[in-house]
Amino acid sequence: MCVVCGCSDNSPAHARHIQTQAGEAGVVQVNPGNGDLHFGAGAARVSVPGMSQARAIKLETDILGANNRVAQQNRAHFEAHGVTALNLVSSPGSGKTTLLCATIEALKKHAPGLHVAVIEGDQQTSFDADRIRATGAPAIQVNTGKGCHLDAPMVSEAFAQLHHHDHGHGNHSHDHHGHSHPHEHGHHHGGAHSLLFIENVGNLVCPAVWDLGEAAKVAILSVTEGEDKPLKYPDMFAAASLMVLNKIDLLPHVQFNVARCIQLARRVNPTIEILQLSATTGEGMDAWVHWLDHAMGHGHHHPEESAPSAAEVALRDRVAQLEAELAQARAALSVDAAR
Repeated sequence: MCVVCGCSDNSPAHARHIQTQAGEAGVVQVNPGNGDLHFGAGAARVSVPGMSQARAIKLETDILGANNRVAQQNRAHFEAHGVTALNLVSSPGSGKTTLLCATIEALKKHAPGLHVAVIEGDQQTSFDADRIRATGAPAIQVNTGKGCHLDAPMVSEAFAQLHHHDHGHGNHSHDHHGHSHPHEHGHHHGGAHSLLFIENVGNLVCPAVWDLGEAAKVAILSVTEGEDKPLKYPDMFAAASLMVLNKIDLLPHVQFNVARCIQLARRVNPTIEILQLSATTGEGMDAWVHWLDHAMGHGHHHPEESAPSAAEVALRDRVAQLEAELAQARAALSVDAAR
């Protein structure tokens, strides 16, 4: 019996132990049929050169514990001041920033008094924050350097900068109470609310485990990426409350099985909500704005629902498939009409 991963010596998928340069045992699972390697087979679910599984678990526990304490402070801060924070996660190029710009414009019409602010995460440049600021919404760029995700202390610092920046520049374009900052210190206006979008670094791996103090994670997947992403990157989709399937206007031009994508997402996370939209054409944006209303506690109230049954999930998937086929047919008609 292997003390690290618990597998049996005579198991077909027995984990072969390898020695790192520091002499600590790592774990790699070898498929005897084709030689495929799995370095996440150990208790820590990760292989770090020179580090045992036990040490990796302890370090992760310590680091995430420190982060989560700040995340709880962020969450309490947001809630106390009527701020709904949403953590947008995806791979690079999914259309997060385009969706945010379209969302800000849509919210100007739908809720003209709503304060919307954005924290932008990237390794380098302020390109995305500049695009957001061009809409008139305040934005703070957070560059992580070699870092592959935002953490709670970064969000805390960026939120403070949003407050300072708005005061320092006297920007009142999004405020309906005579305040220009994203929250009001010392009091909470009864009906006042503001929306904070946190656009994480483009990465479907690391951001999944980092709590920023957000009300929900929103996973954005474009139809140009492949429908198998929920199963290839399960931690991200398991952590998300909503999957936004973006760029559906491109369905006639790509090979993307919408029904299978939804099926895989629900296999990883049976309760995940799914929206299909195009940030470019505007199709499906009304449903997204409606979802945001509910995330902020606005609109009509739905009674607390239990987890959906298998029949309900199958029905949802069928409806989503039909909606996708309809969107694909409409897009094909538009292409034919343009010719």
